[in-house]
Amino acid sequence: MKKVILFDVDGTLVKAGGCGLKALNRAVVEFGGPDNICSKFELQGSTDRDNFNRAFICAFKRKPKEKEFLKLKKKYLEILPSEVNAAVNNKRYLKIKGVEKLLKFLSSQKDVFLGLATGNFQEGAYLKLAPSGLSHYFSFGGFGGDYEKREDMIESAVREAEKFLKCRSDEFQVYVIGDTEKDVQAAKAHGYHSGIVMDGFGHPERLRSNAPELISDNFSDMLPWLLWLGLKKDPKGVARGSYICPDTPIEHAYYGMTGIGSFLSPKDFKEMEDMIDRAKGRKQ
Repeated sequence: MKKVILFDVDGTLVKAGGCGLKALNRAVVEFGGPDNICSKFELQGSTDRDNFNRAFICAFKRKPKEKEFLKLKKKYLEILPSEVNAAVNNKRYLKIKGVEKLLKFLSSQKDVFLGLATGNFQEGAYLKLAPSGLSHYFSFGGFGGDYEKREDMIESAVREAEKFLKCRSDEFQVYVIGDTEKDVQAAKAHGYHSGIVMDGFGHPERLRSNAPELISDNFSDMLPWLLWLGLKKDPKGVARGSYICPDTPIEHAYYGMTGIGSFLSPKDFKEMEDMIDRAKGRKQ
């Protein structure tokens, strides 16, 4: 069966040194608002449509009209390239470890198709990706300029995949890879698989409590990702310590998965075990 793998951008493919936040702060100032507006709310995991609306509300105490939203977007996209360049020049820009090797492998596989599912404006996403050289791996995507809710943006990415593949969504499996709990929530809202990198911008406790199927620091070890995607088989089975199968009702409730369990690093697994033991009263 075909597999569609949707990647977030910020914190999942690259860390762009806060260039989006800085560009939005500057755009609001140029619009006549106060400086450092993004300190008033959390941007991580939200769409640009939502973040720009909240920035405008914080600055001007009302929701922007569509013409004002588009003007703010235009200012932001004019400023963003200079902030991306500054991040690169100041060595604040980096690719998530192992991501290029994984993308190269995935792009070589039959019936595997890569897309973006990012809260960024489409133009902003590709401006942020440009220094990484990763853009060419993605053939379609869903973007956050038109949607306040991430689950709507994810679904738009799936519709674009349908157009690209010329088939219905029930003819392929969807895997969502991100770095915040909002990626997990959006994937689960549609019954899609969810995997998380911990080296991004997500809060560890929020990520674990939302129970993605796969948790890994980054992509440096491809095996857990390829096992999760069903592209590799481990002839020895998956050792406990990297894979969790709920044994009890409390574990089943905690891991609330979409069907295939959760891959974890040994360190993450130990932390999870300790949390479960405390919940059961076995540890103080």
